Amino acid sequence: MTLKKATFLILVILLIDQLSKIYIKTHFILSERHIVFSWFQIVFVENEGMAWGTKISDFIPFVSEKTAKLSLSLFRIFAVIGIGYWLVSVIRKNASKILIVAVSLIFAGALGNIIDSVFYGILFSSSSGQLATFLPIEGGYGGLFHGRVVDMLHFPIWKGELPNWTPLYGGEYFTFFEPVFNIADMAISIGIGILIFFNKRAFPNEEEQGSQSI
Repeated sequence: MTLKKATFLILVILLIDQLSKIYIKTHFILSERHIVFSWFQIVFVENEGMAWGTKISDFIPFVSEKTAKLSLSLFRIFAVIGIGYWLVSVIRKNASKILIVAVSLIFAGALGNIIDSVFYGILFSSSSGQLATFLPIEGGYGGLFHGRVVDMLHFPIWKGELPNWTPLYGGEYFTFFEPVFNIADMAISIGIGILIFFNKRAFPNEEEQGSQSI
C-alpha cells in the first residue's frame, strides 16, 4: 500500500470526522439528544479530557485544569507525530497492507481529535445553552490548545438492572454501551482492533514474508 493511498484514507476519515463535528457543534446545543432508534442516539457532549472524560487533574489534584488540558493537548501532538513516523516507516518497509491500513486509521483518528483539542477553543463560541458560532467576533470559548473534543454517537443497545449475582455491579441499573464517541474514536478503535485480531497478518514473521515473496 503506497503513501498516496494511505494519505487518501486518512483525508477521507478526517473529512467525515470534522464535518460531523462541525455540524453537531453548529446545530446542537450542549447535551441535546436526538433519538434516531432505541439503540442509536445523537447526543452532543464535549470531552475536555481523555477517554470517557478522564482528566489529568483527576489523577494529579494539585495540577490546575488549565495546565492539565495544555499538557494533554501537547501529549496528543507528540503522540500523533510518533504515529505518523510509524506510518511512514511501515510504508517504506513495504509492510503488510493490513498493518498500513490499521496505522492509518489510528493516525487519522488521533489527528481528528487533536484538531478539536488544539483549535476548537478559538474557532467556536460556547455551546452551553446556545448554538455555537464559527469564528465569533467576541472570540472563542477557550484559547489555543484548550479546545474540547466533540462527541455525538451513542449506542444504548441494552438498558436494565443487572442480576444480583453479577460481579461488582449486581443489582445496579446498567447501560450497554454507555460512552459517547465520534468518528475519530471509531477509527482509532477499528485500527487497534485490526492489530489485535489480525496480529499475525499485520506482523508476519520472516518465514511467512519469504513464502509470500516466493
